Amino acid sequence: MIYPDNFEQKIEFQKVRQLLLERCLSPLGKEKVEEMHFSASYDEIEPLLFQTEEFVRIREEEDSFPADHFYDMRPVLRRIRVEGAWIDQNALFELRRSLQTINGIVAFLRCDEEKTPKYPYLLALAGEVLTFPEITRRIDSILDGFGQVKDHASPRLSEIRRELTSTMNGISKSLNAILRRAQAEGYVDKDVSPSMRDGRLVIPVNPSHKRKIKGIVHDESASGKTVFIEPSEVVEANNRIRELEADERREIIKILTDFTNYLRPFLPDLLESYEFLAKIDFIQAKAAFATLIGGIKPSIDNTPQIDWVEAVHPLLYLSLKKQNRKIVPLDIILEGDNRLLVISGPNAGGKSVCLKTVGLLQYMVQCGLLIPLKENSRVGVFNDIFIDIGDEQSIENDLSTYSSHLLNMKFFEKHCNGKSLLLIDEFGSGTEPRIGAAIAEALLDRFNRRQSFGVITTHYQNLKHFANENKGVVNGAMLYDRHEMQPLFRLAIGNPGSSFAVEIARKTGIPEDVIAHASEIVGKDYIDMDKYLQDISRDKRYWERKRDEIRRERKRLEEITSKYEADLETINKQKKEILAQAREQAERLLAESNARIENTIREIREAGADKEKTKQIRQSLREFKEKIEPVDMPEIKKRKKQKQKQTAGNDNGLKAAQPLAAGDTVRLIGQSSPGEIMEISGKKAVVAFGMIKSTVDLSKLERVSANQIKKEKKASNTRDLLHERKLNFKQDIDVRGMRGDEALQAVMYFVDDAIQLGVSRVRILHGTGTGALRQVIREYLGSVHGVARFQDEHVQFGGTGITVVDLE
Repeated sequence: MIYPDNFEQKIEFQKVRQLLLERCLSPLGKEKVEEMHFSASYDEIEPLLFQTEEFVRIREEEDSFPADHFYDMRPVLRRIRVEGAWIDQNALFELRRSLQTINGIVAFLRCDEEKTPKYPYLLALAGEVLTFPEITRRIDSILDGFGQVKDHASPRLSEIRRELTSTMNGISKSLNAILRRAQAEGYVDKDVSPSMRDGRLVIPVNPSHKRKIKGIVHDESASGKTVFIEPSEVVEANNRIRELEADERREIIKILTDFTNYLRPFLPDLLESYEFLAKIDFIQAKAAFATLIGGIKPSIDNTPQIDWVEAVHPLLYLSLKKQNRKIVPLDIILEGDNRLLVISGPNAGGKSVCLKTVGLLQYMVQCGLLIPLKENSRVGVFNDIFIDIGDEQSIENDLSTYSSHLLNMKFFEKHCNGKSLLLIDEFGSGTEPRIGAAIAEALLDRFNRRQSFGVITTHYQNLKHFANENKGVVNGAMLYDRHEMQPLFRLAIGNPGSSFAVEIARKTGIPEDVIAHASEIVGKDYIDMDKYLQDISRDKRYWERKRDEIRRERKRLEEITSKYEADLETINKQKKEILAQAREQAERLLAESNARIENTIREIREAGADKEKTKQIRQSLREFKEKIEPVDMPEIKKRKKQKQKQTAGNDNGLKAAQPLAAGDTVRLIGQSSPGEIMEISGKKAVVAFGMIKSTVDLSKLERVSANQIKKEKKASNTRDLLHERKLNFKQDIDVRGMRGDEALQAVMYFVDDAIQLGVSRVRILHGTGTGALRQVIREYLGSVHGVARFQDEHVQFGGTGITVVDLE
């Protein structure tokens, strides 16, 4: 149910209809736009939204969709249902082209029917639509590509047109002969040629010579300087042409009548196909409109709810776009315990726009239109939408503004339920404020008891209190910049708004003594409460911004953590693979070395201790040893030599370094983690790195001292401590309520820490007050070398009550 009768006018939906009509390709789609209606059926709404979303994708991704020749042939098809009627030539040509469009659309949608279809909802709409290829072929046998009847449409027509051509050629030859003779004798000018008058070929002649040529005068020029004569030699031939043309028309009518008789049995199915074409035209118009306003298919549930993120009033968006201005989007939630939203705030602050945005978008989506909001929004379905916006005062019906509001409220109270959406502007206004506020509160209580949903705007304090104290009702405020004295057009849910009546009165130039007197009349408590509402609104914006910053930082840390964990997993995997390859290579080299040594011993024995032969064998063994050294052996040797130089005695540098032994503290060359040698077996050592034991070549180990480990650990701890301090550092400090010296000392420590940790920007919340604390803090900031600049925060986030500091 939609209330009142002029609901569409109230929310400007008529303009939406007009924009849709402008995007239709034919009367087919326009008819569907006029038939478009509000639906409370989820099963009806969801397919409509999916169809439009799929067509938006077709507009964006496809070039082959047939979009021409959307002709409405239904009037013609209904007319030829009568026996003896025939379809005219132009209508037949439009029928052929529109049938080709229907065939093309159905083929486009069915092209991937065997696979998972790309556009399942549009494919379902095509359903059992017939495409009539045989009708198209029959039309092609009658008409050519320009819509003209072909010569061979029938044997009789072919015969008639051959005779027509022959007769016309004969007339043309006769006329040209007569014309040349007349030109030779001077009766007709040299540049004159035969022309056509009343369907007959004639010769233009000067009136003074008209008796020189025998024939019939058919016409005279407007100036009277030319007469058009049909020579008597061609009169009979022209008469024959007239007869043949009449025969041609009768034969064409016969051909069209025969085709119409063939077509007549198919008329019911043809009308169904044009109904399909009408729906496609309507859907493409909705898709074009969605593209214009940035509309999407939201997540929709079969339950009454509103959870919209960055919703936009489409008509206001288009209007501001023409002026190169940006619209402020609306975030709003109506669900659970917050079903009824009571919005307060200054006049011209956007309350009514908010109300109309909710009404228009909810009505649009339940008419099957895509709406402009973010993808993470959720939309519900309401059975009823009731609206009370504007002045319904009527002289004829003797209704005052307040009386008309009360009539609406009577209807709302009688019919609203848990699936109703109420939209009420300036609730309770139009009469004496105290009784108006009381009646409004009683009605609000009744709406709440009925579990209804709604958006209600008001200036009454008692309704703000009611919303704060009753489950199911929540306060909302249209934000206002108290420093710039201008509305921000943003809705904040959770706290009531201030009307800023005193500030606005002061800005408009009302004398200060009048404002003071007014403040005395309403009382200090009322003025203070309004001021507290303003402070709450400002602080709420500040902490909302802080929450967003924390959310973004947390997300960034989660991404970094995930990246490091993935990198660590990759490194561990690579480490295992390298160790496995190294172990396999070592085993292979060991086996080869043992075989080579045994072979060398055998050859030495067989050589019988021959020195020369033994020398050659040892040289061969050395070459093998050099061959199997790892690629990085030169680097390892270099490090070993450096180590030996550091640890060598004074015995002319020839004394070797102390060999590694069990119990020594060592680490892998090039690494930082220390370990302890558990045991040594040949050229390998078992080393414990923490809880992990590993077998390592002695050549890859180096001894480290306790002092060296201690120094490296201290440096690492310092880096970790600075990193932790930076992560935990808060970039905001609140010094409101502190004494001047106490606040200044806190700011000094805060700024010093920020500079030490390399923070680029900090914020100091000192409030407005008298401005003394702000001045002291800024004098100090001006003397700090690490401070690049400082300025007021943006008006939306605190203005002069917060100083933003950029650090070098």
